[in-house]
Amino acid sequence: MISGWFGENGELFFEIELIASNGEIFPVEVMLDTGFTAGYLAINFQDMEALDWPLVQSKFKLATARGDALFDLYEGRVIIDGQELIVPVHVGEDLPEILIGSQWLDRMQLVVNKPIGILTLETVSSAE
Repeated sequence: MISGWFGENGELFFEIELIASNGEIFPVEVMLDTGFTAGYLAINFQDMEALDWPLVQSKFKLATARGDALFDLYEGRVIIDGQELIVPVHVGEDLPEILIGSQWLDRMQLVVNKPIGILTLETVSSAE
């Protein structure tokens, strides 16, 4: 389980770790964007430089809250809730925050109780 915190405007923030291609680990603050339904992670081109992840697809259009934008798709390594995962990463310009998308909610449980300050993401065990 990872604990998060609320931003000034009700944003949902968490800390995850990004693993660069050389193995270096970068703890980063990410914002959960439930409107980002196309993927798991979106970061700015500038933040991507130190990670040196492999490019999967170049220059494709994606609808965003600010209109259509061009993104590249990379294969990224992250640690979230203690698990190392390889996920597709959308890399574009003018992203003020590193975003995690709503696809995480297919594999993790989000618990929010703002009045008492509870905000967690936890890996869900699949029932067999």
